[in-house]
Amino acid sequence: MRNKVQSLDRALEILRLLGSEPEMRVTDLARRLEVHKSTVFRLLSTLQEHFFFNHTPTTERYRLGYGLVRLAGAVVAELDLARVSRSVLEQLAFRTGETVNLAILQGDQVVNIDQIAAPNLVVNVNWVGKQTPLHATSNGKVLLAHLAEEERRRLLSRPLPRLTPRTITDPRILEKQLRRVLTDGYAFTLEELELGLNAVAAPVHAADGRVQAAVSVAGPSYRVTPQRLTELGEMTKDAGAAISRRMGYIRNAGGET
Repeated sequence: MRNKVQSLDRALEILRLLGSEPEMRVTDLARRLEVHKSTVFRLLSTLQEHFFFNHTPTTERYRLGYGLVRLAGAVVAELDLARVSRSVLEQLAFRTGETVNLAILQGDQVVNIDQIAAPNLVVNVNWVGKQTPLHATSNGKVLLAHLAEEERRRLLSRPLPRLTPRTITDPRILEKQLRRVLTDGYAFTLEELELGLNAVAAPVHAADGRVQAAVSVAGPSYRVTPQRLTELGEMTKDAGAAISRRMGYIRNAGGET
C-alpha cells in the first residue's frame, strides 16, 4: 500500500511539474523528483495510456495531454453553472426570504455547489461542498425523479437511512413522490433531513435537455409551512427555468428542447 501511495504522489508531482513548464524530458523529471529514470518512465507510460500526457518522439519530451481536459471539463461546467446562476439565486432568496441552494448529483449523493443565505439570518449553516442523501432532500428528490428508470431503481434498491422520524425509507412511497415531482415540477421535504427544516426544489436543465442540477429553497418549518409549498414551488420552478435558459436550454410548446 505504501508503494502505491508513493507512486501516486510521484505521478501527481509529475502533473504539477508539467503544468508549470510546456515540455520536459524524462531525465529532467527524474532529476527534479530525485528518482531513477526508469521510475519516471513507468509512471509516464501508465498515465499516457489515459491520455494525461503526450510524447513527442523527435524531441523525447512529454507534455500534458487532453485527458486532463476531460477531467477539468466537469469542474469548469460546475463553476460555470454556479456563475450564471448566482443572480437568480440571489433574487430567489430575496423573494422568498429563505436560504437558497444549488445542487448537483455526485455518485449517490447530492452536493451543494452554491448557497445564498436567507436575508437577516442570525445563524448561517454553510452547505456548500457538503454531501446530503438523495432520498431525504428536496434537491435529491428532483435529481432522482429525472434519472433514467434503471439508474433510479438501482439507487432506491439500497437501504434508505432514517435521519428523522419523518424520513421516507420505503422506496415504494418514495417512487410515488417522485412521479408527483415530474407532474408538479417541484419536490419538497418536510423535516426529512433535519427536524424543523423544510425545503422545496425544482430542476435546472442543461442545453441538451438533461437535468444537471436542482435549485432549492429551505427554511425553518414554522416559515416554510405546508401551506406555502405551492407558492414556493412555483417560485423555485421559475428560478430553475431562468437558470436553464442561461445554460442554453430552450423548451418549445411541445415540451421538447
